[in-house]
Amino acid sequence: MDVRSDDDLLAATKAQPEAFAVFYRRHVAGVLAYFARRTRCAETAADLTAETFAAALSGAHRHRPDKGPAIAWLYGIARRQLAHATQKGAVEDRARTRLGMQAIPLTDEALDRVEALATANAASPILREGLAALPADQREAVLARVLDEDDYAVIARRAATTESVIRKRVSRGLTGLRQRLESGI
Repeated sequence: MDVRSDDDLLAATKAQPEAFAVFYRRHVAGVLAYFARRTRCAETAADLTAETFAAALSGAHRHRPDKGPAIAWLYGIARRQLAHATQKGAVEDRARTRLGMQAIPLTDEALDRVEALATANAASPILREGLAALPADQREAVLARVLDEDDYAVIARRAATTESVIRKRVSRGLTGLRQRLESGI
């Protein structure tokens, strides 16, 4: 088991390609579940996951730990891939093509596994524990904003408070999660 941080793995990718393999194995289930929940299509989720990791591999040298954790950077790529696919009605394959990667046809068994991952709790134990440790109002705001991608106004209406309060809850919650993830607690 590789104990290096995600940031260290991305920094080592150019000299040690196996470092990216560790990063991939660490996060593939979560990214796949993210796409499967949003697309409701195992094949699309698998294609988006492949394109996300291909883009991450190509851009690993551009990740800046001072701008935020590697997991946030990865999910930023995933969000952009999903937005592009939604706009165009198809998953792009630019990053995979640039890397010379061929699309892998999915068997029924593989598609079933994608669907199972989408329903499983794919978050890391540290992330689950971090979320559980947050005050309930922060946890609910973070999940609504980050996982469900709800607008601040929508979250504020549901919580019967102002957008400003929700923004602070999300900010404080994410700061707490980041500190917990960085310290490995």
